[in-house]
Amino acid sequence: MTDYPLAFLLGVVEGLTEFLPVSSTAHLRIAEALLNVDFSNGYWKMFSIVIQLGAIMCLPIYFRSRIAEFLATFPRGVRGDRTALNHPLTLTLLAFVCTAIPAFLLTKLIGKNLEDLRLMAASLIIGGVVMWIVDVMFGRRTRSGDVEGIRPMQAIWIGFCQTLSAVFPGTSRSMATIAAGELAGLSRTTALEFSFLLSIPTMAAATGYDLVRFIRHPGEGGLVGLDSHGMAVLSVGFVVSFFVAWAIVAWFMSWVRHRGFAGFAVYRILLGIAVLVWTFK
Repeated sequence: MTDYPLAFLLGVVEGLTEFLPVSSTAHLRIAEALLNVDFSNGYWKMFSIVIQLGAIMCLPIYFRSRIAEFLATFPRGVRGDRTALNHPLTLTLLAFVCTAIPAFLLTKLIGKNLEDLRLMAASLIIGGVVMWIVDVMFGRRTRSGDVEGIRPMQAIWIGFCQTLSAVFPGTSRSMATIAAGELAGLSRTTALEFSFLLSIPTMAAATGYDLVRFIRHPGEGGLVGLDSHGMAVLSVGFVVSFFVAWAIVAWFMSWVRHRGFAGFAVYRILLGIAVLVWTFK
């Protein structure tokens, strides 16, 4: 497969899976194995970062009105019952810190686990079972409220649970935060919205960290020697990932309000089993 169709396909995979609770990391690694893409190569490592950045960029644009509302009403909140300590923006940053510190301390372990397809398959299966059970037990309960009502301890809990997706690739950041939110008493839609808000600083920091490493160590495949063809391939992946992710976010918000997460849990379990069978052949 030539570079442009490959960039388009990988952009679609990233855009489709980044915000769904199915693990974009696992899907990109599976695609790597199926399409013989060497993500240990510096250029393709950078490509995977760039397409993730494309997916990230859709969130602050898609939620621009919501974010502007939070900024305009800080610290009292939309209903006037918040403080600087429990405003949604503060709680998003609090959850981010609870993820970032453990993830930074476990950087070497995380890097090692990213190479293990069988671990990803197991994480897909276990995460699917957990998500299914949590959604059946807690997701169908009628709960009022929105992200304006989230409490600090709920945010801390969700932040620490998000660390699991970094340590065990295949878990899915989205799955971890949504399931943690439902366990903490949030409704499906509230857990999902907070998951999207939390993903903005989390993914921006992770992607920024990787980009800085490339810039500081160009010999590993950074920006040195990147020609017009390489830039064009990166652009295709970025743009495709952005627009596909935008469509998925809009669709997912609507889907969850009416159907929940059971279908994604089944998909995760079946995919994990298929990958295990494939890797043991």
